[in-house]
Amino acid sequence: MSKPPEDMVGQEVRHRRYVPHSHAHYGGNLVDGAYVLGLFGDVATELSIRTDGDEGLFAAYDDVQFLAPLLAGDVVETTAILTRVGRRSRSVSFTAHVLCRAAPGRSPSAADLLAEPLLITRASGTIVAP
Repeated sequence: MSKPPEDMVGQEVRHRRYVPHSHAHYGGNLVDGAYVLGLFGDVATELSIRTDGDEGLFAAYDDVQFLAPLLAGDVVETTAILTRVGRRSRSVSFTAHVLCRAAPGRSPSAADLLAEPLLITRASGTIVAP
């Protein structure tokens, strides 16, 4: 497949996932930041398939900012947006928002839908297409 047209800039992919308690690594049910980076890799892969017909290769992060914690029991939404198209490289911006959060104080399975999504991580990076 040839280079995607410039009008592909702005293409967006979103994934949602429940974060199981088995992924908590630290006190307070905290999940490590690498978990979110793995989710960013997943949305980048789908974005590459949509734009280039290939999974591509995630080459580098330019910036990563961890803004708030991800906790076991959260429902997290990750987004990848194509921001630039080069001959073989693609610039992508990423965000991760918590949509639902566990409420173990009420009961072991209680959870709340947040009134507003909570931005927990943002990043930018480069994907290389074959």
